Amino acid sequence: MPNGRRKFPLPVLLTLIGVFMFCSCAPTARNQIMYNAKVVTAQEGDTLPGLAKSYLSDPAKSYIIAGFNNKTAVAPGEKIIVPLIPLGRGGLKASGYQTVPVLRYKKFSEHQAGPSTITRRAFESQMELLKNQGYHVITIDQLIDFLEFKDPIPQKSVVITIDDGWKSFLKIAYPVLKKYRFPATLFVQTNFIGTKDALSWSELRYLSRNGLDIQCRSKTYQNLKDLRSNKKFNQYLTRLDNELFRSITDIKRELGKKCQYLAYPDGPTNPLLIAFAEKHGFRAGFMPGGTSNPFFVSNYRVGRSPVSGDDDLAAYQRKLTVFEAMVLK
Repeated sequence: MPNGRRKFPLPVLLTLIGVFMFCSCAPTARNQIMYNAKVVTAQEGDTLPGLAKSYLSDPAKSYIIAGFNNKTAVAPGEKIIVPLIPLGRGGLKASGYQTVPVLRYKKFSEHQAGPSTITRRAFESQMELLKNQGYHVITIDQLIDFLEFKDPIPQKSVVITIDDGWKSFLKIAYPVLKKYRFPATLFVQTNFIGTKDALSWSELRYLSRNGLDIQCRSKTYQNLKDLRSNKKFNQYLTRLDNELFRSITDIKRELGKKCQYLAYPDGPTNPLLIAFAEKHGFRAGFMPGGTSNPFFVSNYRVGRSPVSGDDDLAAYQRKLTVFEAMVLK
């Protein structure tokens, strides 16, 4: 059984009943409310984002209307059903369930690839693949809302994360992300910031002001999960507390924001590290390695798939598993 909370799909059954009830009724007015949905007759100039803004208070939720009606655009006179409650929470279907790959990048280079270094050309090709093949790059906030069964996310959702805070991110990866309008999260170890080849705090402030999500990767790059390397248990507890607390306070002081998410440094985690992450108010923790994440994964054991400079596009696409089929025997 996977780690974390085990949820049962009773809400999905209730949702399907509700969908059947309002879909069986014929719409007769522009804004007719039918149970937990509204039937809208599209007018000249209406768009999916516009309808989402009007009825769901968020144009970014246009994917909900698009998916429910199986449309990529609307035409005047069309009847469009706007669900007023979240449908598809957990990404559950009769045939299986949605999973979300969280991609993990580190360094970037103009021409030199390596196990943890991606060239500009390769990164551009990867982002182009996501765009052209209909993947939706979502934020970590959206991912955790999905894991907590609060909101659905688009089909083929992907999260992009980058570790450490190397200067090459600003020079190479950031312009590509900006070109494709993809959100991303940069996990920084705060002791590294301002050193050689690392971003400065002023550069991080620039990135934060321009919409990049910056989160914690502890104060220093140490293995925080290995109890055997600590002769005294109390020393281990103090080190855990300091690593997390100091990284939070550094980012709060320099960027004026509170960290909600932690990328565990140098290895996976243990229950004690998770307890300290919860103590310091982290909403989720991210582990290196792992496969795509279903709704029932623990918030504090979210897996990330490392992207290597040795990956070709076929290998890269194998990391993008967005659905797990259930085989009935």
